[in-house]
Amino acid sequence: MLTFTETARRMVRSFMAEGYVEQPALRVAVRGSPFAPEYELTLVDDEPGADDVVLDGGGFRVLVDRESASRLEGSTIDYVERGGEVGFEVQSPNGRPAAGAAPSGPLAERVRQVIEQRINPAIAAHGGFITLVDVKDDVVYIEMSGGCQGCGMARVTLRHGVERMIREAVPEVARIEDVTDHASGRNPYYAP
Repeated sequence: MLTFTETARRMVRSFMAEGYVEQPALRVAVRGSPFAPEYELTLVDDEPGADDVVLDGGGFRVLVDRESASRLEGSTIDYVERGGEVGFEVQSPNGRPAAGAAPSGPLAERVRQVIEQRINPAIAAHGGFITLVDVKDDVVYIEMSGGCQGCGMARVTLRHGVERMIREAVPEVARIEDVTDHASGRNPYYAP
């Protein structure tokens, strides 16, 4: 269900060897939208709860709550060094639902109207396009494509354009999260 690379296993065992807890286990949890999951890895000295799945991580116990277990199915945990930063990285095949699973409900419809009627026409001149991916509680998840995917100004566009327009029209939205894979995008508008 959950695989650890050899590098990740070695790092978990080294953290456990530092002796912060007597009977260490690694608790892994997934929070947030399926489109922008947040992974929590914590060393604990807990006994498994009734709702926990207990796994062998390759020489150490892994505790995962049942909801997180279903979201972690088929995932791999690695320990990576990239761009001067190091840490655990979860690679999950479960990041996005099947095509056509558009968010629904009154809040999603109001946000979709703002995106379609105000935002997309404004960024179309730069070859950009924004799609509403999910709405969970008061958090909106969007994906940028076309000229916005990989653009150095995408964050500015999000914070000073997209977020402002959505919050003005739909004030109950607390946060807008960009779930775009900007690293894999080619920016046709600004590319040389």
